[in-house]
Amino acid sequence: MLKKTPLYEEHLKLNANMVEFGGWDMPVQYSNVIDEHTATRTNAGLFDICHMGEIEITGPNSKEFIQKLITNDVEKLVSGKALYSTICNFNGGIIDDCFVYRFNKDKFMIVVNASNIEKDFNWMNKIKTDEEIEIKNSSDKTAKIDLQGPFSEKILQKLTEFDLKNLNRFRFVEDKINNIPVIISRTGYTGEDGFEIYAGTEDAVKLWNLLLEAGKEHGIKPIGLGARDTLRLECCYSLYGNDIDETTTPLEAGLGWQVSFNKNFIGKTALEKKKQEGLKRKIICFEMTERCVPRHNHEILKNGKKTGHVTSGTFSPTSKKGLGMGYVTTENAMTGNEVEIKIRDRLYKAKIMKRPFYEFRQGEKKYIHKL
Repeated sequence: MLKKTPLYEEHLKLNANMVEFGGWDMPVQYSNVIDEHTATRTNAGLFDICHMGEIEITGPNSKEFIQKLITNDVEKLVSGKALYSTICNFNGGIIDDCFVYRFNKDKFMIVVNASNIEKDFNWMNKIKTDEEIEIKNSSDKTAKIDLQGPFSEKILQKLTEFDLKNLNRFRFVEDKINNIPVIISRTGYTGEDGFEIYAGTEDAVKLWNLLLEAGKEHGIKPIGLGARDTLRLECCYSLYGNDIDETTTPLEAGLGWQVSFNKNFIGKTALEKKKQEGLKRKIICFEMTERCVPRHNHEILKNGKKTGHVTSGTFSPTSKKGLGMGYVTTENAMTGNEVEIKIRDRLYKAKIMKRPFYEFRQGEKKYIHKL
């Protein structure tokens, strides 16, 4: 039986098309992917992300434990700040990617992918050696709703007295929305400005409808998994199970920027060895130069010979082109290199581009490779 988020009935009321995703019954679209994608890029989109996992780490040595657990450096975190990281096994393979939130010196929250909640929780307990550290899986009691898009600040500001202009990127605050205790984080998975809002599951429906009502004048729309995927792919954000997994390392996956070799963590020795030996493959992003849509597991060829495979592919509503990510041998991974994508026994031309395709910066947004 598929799991359901606290917002399941709300999705049915909105006539969402529901699909199975990682063991959950989730909305893939309410109208259509292009419409929802465009709404997020131009106005505002509301996402049910209640299926994601939240694991609390508390105790006097919790920082030291998380330093060992993740590849990024917890020393970067002050209270009220979050960072992105990977969690690796001893071979340097990616167990999961996550966000780490620091509340104070002894309290952290790690947000993990829905399909990996149990695996991550068991891994954390397996490597824990300090009995004073408490690891608590709060996923079933935590709702997560994402508000993304250019008007997200104006919409959310209607519901909170906290001045959101003082909440910078990757910062979070504990607050209340209509007397609902929440955590408001200025983060997201769309490439737009926006917020991830955490609350108790019992308050999810009320919070969801408050946000939809507050966003009416700004064209807010509920957004399904389909547009969530096209939005993240335009920004070249990795999807666990597609672009990264335990067979890939952060170095191959273009995530070396969040690997801090100046501290000890599980997988460090293996990653140092791979770095010294040189990578045999790398992730690339590519843009189709012929009309077609690449998909997961399509072969990537160079001069007619297979050099890798597509991990994610879609039609980009922003560029009106086929875009994708995938792994190829290092010698064929150079930006500007022309490759072919094999789709139903036919080869289609593509060009390797510098990532990301789409980028938002405070005060500006642009599609980098739009011709």
